[in-house]
Amino acid sequence: MRTAPTGADGACAGLAAVLFDMDGLLVDTEPLWFEVEQEVMARLGGEWTERDQRALIGGSLRRSVGYMLGRATRPATAEAVAEWLIGGMAGLLAEREAAAMPGALELVAQVRAAGIPFALVTSSERVIMDAVLRSLARRGISFPVTVCGGDVRRTKPDPEPYQLAAAMLGADPRCCVALEDSPSGVAAAEAAGCVTVAVPGPAAVPAGPGRAVIASLAEVDLPLLRALLARSR
Repeated sequence: MRTAPTGADGACAGLAAVLFDMDGLLVDTEPLWFEVEQEVMARLGGEWTERDQRALIGGSLRRSVGYMLGRATRPATAEAVAEWLIGGMAGLLAEREAAAMPGALELVAQVRAAGIPFALVTSSERVIMDAVLRSLARRGISFPVTVCGGDVRRTKPDPEPYQLAAAMLGADPRCCVALEDSPSGVAAAEAAGCVTVAVPGPAAVPAGPGRAVIASLAEVDLPLLRALLARSR
């Protein structure tokens, strides 16, 4: 297993790995999720607004299902709602290619070209992640390590997904930079000990100690990630 670069005092000697969120960070799947959620809520007898969507960004499937059942006026099982959400999203991703967020593909390519380990860390279920990965592969982007909602016992905002990704790369999370777009994702990365870059989408992410909040991945490059890590440590 690869070990994270650390100095004699345990401090990071360099950038060990870069950990990327998926939905809303690498690819613009939020419009597709909104469409699916509207359709599912209509089946449940309710309405779905942008405020509802913002409440679920970065969360797990279980959380989404519970939230929607809490607003339902027609009976349905949690299993049925989960199937409608996953099936609907997988269907849309098969029909349409989610647009890459500005600067996303370029940053992944830059990290890969530098030989720095990297991983995808998402709360989405595997079928959704795999559909996005197929789309990214057609654009020349692949991930050597992936962690999805089904790989962990506790999803974001718990640190487990980022801890697992770092362990799979043989890296100390404290020597990793994580890129996120949602409050729950930022909370997970920071709880794992990662230096965190927030690129907020529909859900606002406030400034915080040691947290970089940046408008777009188009403004992020490898020298910036290295500088943020050095500054934090």
